Amino acid sequence: MSTAEAPSRARLLTIGTVCNRLKDEFPEVSISKIRYLEDQGLLNPRRTQGGYRLFTEDDVERLETILRLQRDEFLPLRVIRQELEAGAGKQRRRKRGLVEAGEEELDLEELCDRAGITVEEARRLEEFGLLESRIDEGQRIYAESEADIAAACEALSRFGIDARNLRAFRTAAERESGLLEAVIAPALRSRNAERRQEALGDLQRLAQSAEELADLLLRRNVRRLVD
Repeated sequence: MSTAEAPSRARLLTIGTVCNRLKDEFPEVSISKIRYLEDQGLLNPRRTQGGYRLFTEDDVERLETILRLQRDEFLPLRVIRQELEAGAGKQRRRKRGLVEAGEEELDLEELCDRAGITVEEARRLEEFGLLESRIDEGQRIYAESEADIAAACEALSRFGIDARNLRAFRTAAERESGLLEAVIAPALRSRNAERRQEALGDLQRLAQSAEELADLLLRRNVRRLVD
């Protein structure tokens, strides 16, 4: 690196500067969204003694990668985190999105092995609608993402939260997805291919905003417990 490049590379940027810089490519980026991505462990900017965030050029590049993976490949934050840890955005083996196209399928034994649960626990989760499967030649087949759901349920069960009580999470998710469906369904059913494609992008952005809101509201309620 030349001496002329070094100062520019080392320059630290405030969160407002970063947000304004990315607006042209990502019009919907906001300071609150950047803070949310930091809360999710996807960004780790420096802090001044006064607590102000300062971003390096590497931080900005990482943020750009996250936003592109969300916008172009419809990836949820969980998958983006995995991609970043594995060297995201350079040589990706496959694209995954809200529908998890090309997602690996698991039988019951494989699901239980990945999630660290017993067959009986898996059946109980499915009984209460927390897991979904399809029948193929008499065998239950699960999408790979169902293992993540099962693992999350198992983690909550360690605190004595039974599958019966976890139905509240399923109900909340159904209400949220129902609201998104009401907003975007007409465009998704359009005969115009371009409009349908735009609707898919809108659906992803709606889902991301809903995810952020649900997380922020939960965090606010949890803070009340310790106040």
